[in-house]
Amino acid sequence: MIPDEELLRILLDDCPFGDITTQGLGIGRVPARALLAARDDMTLAGVEEAARMFELCGAEARIVNASGTSIAAGTPILAVTGAGGALHRGYKMAQTLLEILGGIATAARAIVQAAQAQRPECRVVCTRKHMPGIKRWAVKAIEAGGASPHRLGLSDSILVFDEHWALIESDRAEADCIARLRASAPERKVAAEASTAERAIALARAGADIVQVDKLPPEALVGLAREFAAMTPRPLLAAAGGINAGNAARYAACGADLLVTSAPYHAPPRDVKVTISRADG
Repeated sequence: MIPDEELLRILLDDCPFGDITTQGLGIGRVPARALLAARDDMTLAGVEEAARMFELCGAEARIVNASGTSIAAGTPILAVTGAGGALHRGYKMAQTLLEILGGIATAARAIVQAAQAQRPECRVVCTRKHMPGIKRWAVKAIEAGGASPHRLGLSDSILVFDEHWALIESDRAEADCIARLRASAPERKVAAEASTAERAIALARAGADIVQVDKLPPEALVGLAREFAAMTPRPLLAAAGGINAGNAARYAACGADLLVTSAPYHAPPRDVKVTISRADG
């Protein structure tokens, strides 16, 4: 959940000392209605938070289509009623929220659909390489698009990079390091990243539960998937680096269990139209 305090911070950042335009025109108390609708085809995210923003401004909001719904251009999202001042205090921040999060959710949904059309069990997971400080929003948006968090931060999962191996004594075996990690956090799976197929196989044989290959072409995964299938227990094969809607199907078809991506966070916003009218006539 996004707490009210965070939503209020957004609203107060935009309107800290009153809306001088609405106040100056004397329309703050005029009964009004607002309709927020999609201008683009989009997957929705943040609808519930947008509705709550209007409520915090003193208006009433009815959700027409909820987060996670994919809609066509022209489809309504929110219907709002209240005083003109309340609508003007809330609508721009609510609109911006829907547009930015809708862009992320739409991009995530496109990658998920491309991958699962080839391999239904393939999962799309998104990294923590979003704008710092927006983790709650980023996670809500990718989940609305059907993806999952790859890892939420350093405290929730184990993922060994080359940058970790660089600090480990060269005579320490990979299997010993992986065993140490498993002993230190026995309830966690151990993931490790590799930049070559040979390194990926070595890490799998050393006991990694998940091997994440970085920037390998899709075709390189075919042999890895075959090697992994012969191992007991079989490690999961994750593909990372440049994964997007254009290549997700190929990576899934070549045997990836997980597609690791940050592409949705860089998607352009989707356009949301706001129409405000008087409600007293």
